[in-house]
Amino acid sequence: MKLFRRKTASSKACRSEPELAAAERYREGSFSLPLTVEPFEKELYDRLRLAVPVIDAAIMKIIRLTGGFRLICSDERFQERLDYFTENIPVGLTGKSLSVFVDNYLDSLLTYGSAVGEIVINSREGRIEGLYNGDTSKIEVKAGTSPFSRQYLIRSSDGSNVRAAHPERILYSALTGGRSLLRGLPALSGILMRIYECIGQNFDRAGNVRYAVTYKPSENSGEIAFSKERAMQIAREWADGMNSAKYGHVKDFVAVGDVDIKVIGAENQLFDTNVPVRQLLEQITAKLSIPPFLLGLNWTSTERMSSQQADILTSELEYYRRILTPVITDIGNAYLCSEGIEAVCRAEWDNINLQDESALAEARLKNAQAREIELRLEKENN
Repeated sequence: MKLFRRKTASSKACRSEPELAAAERYREGSFSLPLTVEPFEKELYDRLRLAVPVIDAAIMKIIRLTGGFRLICSDERFQERLDYFTENIPVGLTGKSLSVFVDNYLDSLLTYGSAVGEIVINSREGRIEGLYNGDTSKIEVKAGTSPFSRQYLIRSSDGSNVRAAHPERILYSALTGGRSLLRGLPALSGILMRIYECIGQNFDRAGNVRYAVTYKPSENSGEIAFSKERAMQIAREWADGMNSAKYGHVKDFVAVGDVDIKVIGAENQLFDTNVPVRQLLEQITAKLSIPPFLLGLNWTSTERMSSQQADILTSELEYYRRILTPVITDIGNAYLCSEGIEAVCRAEWDNINLQDESALAEARLKNAQAREIELRLEKENN
C-alpha cells in the first residue's frame, strides 16, 4: 500500500517529519493572521475562547463528556498489541495515546469547524511513528478526480500551495457545512464584553471611594483673606488622615469653619446588569448545547438535569462520536496493516450516563414490571 511504501535509499533520514508541521514552522514567532479563505475567522475564535471563559469551559466540557473509547480487533490474538498501540502512540511533542490525539482533534473540530491530523510513518521501517494534530489554516481541501476523492493543498513557507505528497496519511473531518460551533457568537460576546467593561469602569468611578472636600469661608469674619492658606492646610491634614489608614492608624480630621465632605458618585446607583447578562449567556449556552448549571450558572436554587435534557445532550455527544469514529478506526486499521496483521478494528465507546443511578434503577424496575404484566395477560388470554 502507498501508506507504508518505503522511500528509496537516497533518503537522508529514516524519520519523516509531518508535512503539516513543516508547513507551520515558518510561522513560529510570527503574529500575522493565518492564510485562509476567511483570514480573520480562526484568529477570532481563538480570541473568543480567551475573552469569554464560559465558551472555553463549554468546549472543554463537551470534549470530556464525549467519553473514552477502545479499539476492538476482529482477531482476539492481536488485541493486546492494539491496546498497547492506542495507549502509547506519541502525539506531537508532548502527548501520548490515541485518546490525546482525539481530544485535540475534537477541540479543533468544535472551535474551527474542521480538524486535520496526520499519521507519521517511519520511512525506514514502514511503521507508524506517531500522530500529529495539524493547523486547519494551513491546509485546503479540494475535490479530486471523483466526487468522493480529496486533494490536500498545504501552504508552504513562500505562501504557495503544494499538493500533499502522502494524502492517504492525512486525517480530515468537518462539522456540518464546515462551520464552527462558535459561529454567531462573536456579536453576542462583543456585547457581553462591553457590559463587563462598563461594570469595571463604574467600579473604578464609584466603587473606589473618592472624596470632595469643600471649604466655604465666611464673608463677615474676614476668612476670605486667608482662604487660600486655610484651604491648603485643610488639604494637607485631609491627605495625612487618609494616608494614616495605610499603616493601620486611625486619625481624625478636625476643621474650623464651613467644611463640607462628600463621597464622589455616592448619589449615583450602579446599573443592574443581571438581566442583560443572563439573556446573553442564555443565547451562548443554547448555541453550545450545554446545560447552564454544568458551567456554574445556577439561575435557580434547585436546578438539575431532567431526563429530556439528558437525552438531548446525549444525542449531541453521539453526533460528535459519529464524526470521530471513522478517524479512530482508520488509525487502528493503519496500525494493523503496518504490522502485517490481516484484521480490522472497530471503536467501542464508553456508555454515556447523564442520569441519576436511582432514576435509572427505578426506570428499569418499572420496565420489568410492565413486561411481567404483559406476559401474565398473554397467558391469561391464551
